[in-house]
Amino acid sequence: MSKQIGVLHGVVTVSAAAAFVVTWSSGFLIPAFATVEVSALTLLVWRFVPLALILVAVALLTGAAKGVRRRDLGIQAVIGLFAQFGYCVAVYGAVAAGIATGTVALIDAVQPLVVAVLVGPVLGLRVRGAQWVGLGIGAIGVLLVVRSQFGSSSASPVAYLLPVVAMVCLIVGTLLQRRSAVQTGTLLTLTIHVAVTAVLLLVIAAATGALVPPMTASFWLAVILTAVFPTLAAYGLYWWLLRRVGITVLQALLFLIAPATSLAGGLLLGEALTAVTVVGFLLCGIGVAVVLIGDARRDDDDRKSRPDRAHRRSRPEHRTVEAWLSGVQW
Repeated sequence: MSKQIGVLHGVVTVSAAAAFVVTWSSGFLIPAFATVEVSALTLLVWRFVPLALILVAVALLTGAAKGVRRRDLGIQAVIGLFAQFGYCVAVYGAVAAGIATGTVALIDAVQPLVVAVLVGPVLGLRVRGAQWVGLGIGAIGVLLVVRSQFGSSSASPVAYLLPVVAMVCLIVGTLLQRRSAVQTGTLLTLTIHVAVTAVLLLVIAAATGALVPPMTASFWLAVILTAVFPTLAAYGLYWWLLRRVGITVLQALLFLIAPATSLAGGLLLGEALTAVTVVGFLLCGIGVAVVLIGDARRDDDDRKSRPDRAHRRSRPEHRTVEAWLSGVQW
């Protein structure tokens, strides 16, 4: 029975990971279509405001916030400010500026290496060699996938800072989430993040005259799609997978976003796809596999030679990045 449960656990995790890659990629593609005739800010505000009202109502009806401390609510609001508001505004701005979707996804996919650099040397925590190898291979693959896209758009060079801002915002939000170890469920987490983002966007849109939406079916279809896929599905899976598989595996999965986005961008938007792209796809897959296998072996080694709790407490220098970011109590 335990073996069957383990197989089911693996199937659920793999399925969730695949769904995460697809839904997160949609967050780059849908704005490319939807912001051609409408401002990115208008689409964003109507993506978040109705969804925020729905989520708040559901959270109240289900009692999702019952027993949650005000401190945790405040921390989640700050996390949402970075991981949802800052990230989405920067991504939409980059796509609206004309940067290819694959290029935006590329800069976003550099996140795993930045995280490793930040939590390794700066905080004195250990990133294992196999993880560096896998992340390095994945980074090379991502660069190859979108290499032909650099310089092919009419976007201003300054606009390329926007995807960097998006990456930094998501990194800050992720680190805050794991560092604080706040105890809020996925529903409440999404509700807080979406509500904070909706309020800020509503104020900005009203102040800039971007609040009134166009009365077209294509616009409202884009609103529904962005609310369901990149917001509910992608962000929900992001926080769920962060708890289930750890930050290293999740960050490795982000490497697949750029190839998936580039492939879809080539099919749907006519963005460049070459033989180099295929090689990049393969390297991305290899990089992710190396990280996943290394993480699985680490878990096996830990189970076989797990010291007692007292010993672990006396050896804090042996903490890994995953343990620290997963809120392990040492």
